[in-house]
Parts: sequence; C-alpha cells; structure tokens
Amino acid sequence: MSDPRILTIVLNYKTAQMTLKAAASARAAMQGLPGEIVIVDNDSQDGSFDEMAAHIAAEGWDTTRVIQSGRNGGYGAGNNVGIRAGMADGSKPDYVYILNSDAFPKPDAIKVLYDHLNTTPTTGFAGSYIEGEDEVQHLTTFRFPSIWSEFEGSIHFGPVSKLLKSHRVPRDLNETAQVDWLAGASVMMRQDILDEIGLFDETFFLYFEETDLCLRAQKAGHQIMYLADSIVTHIGSVSTGMKEWKRVPEYWFDSRWYYFSKNHGRAYAACATSLHLIGGSLNWVRRKLTGKTPGGAPHFLRTMARHDAAALFKFQRSRPPEVSPQIGE
Repeated sequence: MSDPRILTIVLNYKTAQMTLKAAASARAAMQGLPGEIVIVDNDSQDGSFDEMAAHIAAEGWDTTRVIQSGRNGGYGAGNNVGIRAGMADGSKPDYVYILNSDAFPKPDAIKVLYDHLNTTPTTGFAGSYIEGEDEVQHLTTFRFPSIWSEFEGSIHFGPVSKLLKSHRVPRDLNETAQVDWLAGASVMMRQDILDEIGLFDETFFLYFEETDLCLRAQKAGHQIMYLADSIVTHIGSVSTGMKEWKRVPEYWFDSRWYYFSKNHGRAYAACATSLHLIGGSLNWVRRKLTGKTPGGAPHFLRTMARHDAAALFKFQRSRPPEVSPQIGE
C-alpha cells in the first residue's frame, strides 16, 4: 500500500504575501511526505488570487495550487472549499492539514502530526504546539464550553476558579495530551472522519467552528490530541484585526449562541448566557468597590444580553460578508 497522502490547506483573505510565506514554510516541512498544498483565496477581491498564482508559477511549485472560493463564507466555509477540492487529480487525501495563513511550521512539525496519525488509529485530529515570534507559547488547548465555564470565565474570581477548575475552558499544557478541542492554526485531520461526521459547519462565520467540529469528532468516538513536539510559529490576528478590536463584533456573539443552542439546546444556551451575565456583573461590582478599572471589551455584557435575548426568539442573523475569515488567537 502507498503511504497516506496529506492535503495542506491554507486559507487566504487579503494577506497574499503572508499566505505565500506560510505555504513556503509548509512546503519545506512537507519535504519527503506525500502530499499537496492548496491555497484557497476566500474572495479577497484585492488581487490576491492573481498575485499568488503568479508567484506559484514563477517559483515552479508543482505540488501547490491556488483556487478561489467564489464567496467569503467565513473560516469554515473557506476551508471546506479546499477540503472538497481534494487532490489535484480529483481524489481524496488520507489526511487534511489546516494551516493558518499566519502560521509557519518548524521543519518537522507536519511530520510529527503525520507520524502520530499513522501510528495511532484512535486519534482523529492532531494539533501542534503554537508559539509566537517571541517563542512564547500561545494558548490553543481547551475544554468544551459549558454553563459553568461561562460563569467561571466571566466572574474572574480566584476562589470560584479554584472550585470550578475542571470546567475552565483554557488548558495550559506543555506536554502531549488528549484535549477536548484545539485552535485551528495547525491541525491534521483524518479525511475518513470528516466523511463520517461532516465538514466545518458553515453556519459559523468565524469562531467556535473548530470547537463544534472537535465535539462532533469526539461524539463519534475519535480522540483529539495535542502534540507538543509539533512546533508552529503563529503571528495571530493578522486577518481579523482582533488585536485592534474596540468592541467584540456581532459575529462572535452569533457563533457563541449558535454553538450552545446547536449542541445543547436553546434553554441551555439561555442558561449559559444568564450565568455569564451574572458572573460578569459580579466581577464589575467587585472591581468598582475595590477601585479597579472594569476590564474587558466596552459594553460586552450589554451587547451579549441584547444579542442573546433576540436570538432566543428568532433565527440566527446572517453574518456580514465583508468580515475577515481567519482565526486570530
């Protein structure tokens, strides 16, 4: 039998030079491994497609191609375009490797994921250790959100966090471990599992889509593994502009509500929001009483209350097509 083949997908949105740098890094890390790279231009409409196609042709990257999504449907939808495109000959790969356009694998990072999937059939998805350009670890390993994690994450109070530590969403890991879900900057997935559970849910425009996909994989009996020896440098927030957010955008609230209501029901989603608002309000009062400036994004609790009250009684609102489709961690 031939060795399993990898399809690496890099999603571009108005960051052509950065995307080409990520693709070049992936090409170097894939040396000796059977596979291809497909760059999906997520309807950038800024000349990205032509620029990347010309670069690939000039450099003679014979195992790399660029395709157009045709619309900006978001992060999951854009990656789905690449997954559905498959290999250049129209066949399906054995593994799909999702790499952010601002992420750069170390020379053996992809091989570590590949070898693990080859030797560990119980693993469905495997993700990398992510660090910044300063070599400081990024937090990319998590538990699934719950009503108690909503309370713990909003109250920001040590005794409560200690009491609910098993419900905290972030997991600060420095060694290989099984996790609930991984941020999508560098994740390798088995194609047959995607065939079994479905691709990214395109109702999510941005955020929570990888959480939902990992939850579906776990429900189907497949492990999600974090591999600390697979090291990837990630800049983060290049396409989203998340670091410059003055207010949390509406699509984040859309995705959060949809995740809870889809996977746990609307009553659970409403309960999760209620506990988040209670915890956040208590935190606000405590900070005011102690003379500390209230933290967090301006009007966050007010926006969540308004959004989720409306969402409880109507269908999910559509997402603005102009918003960038990349994950920024």
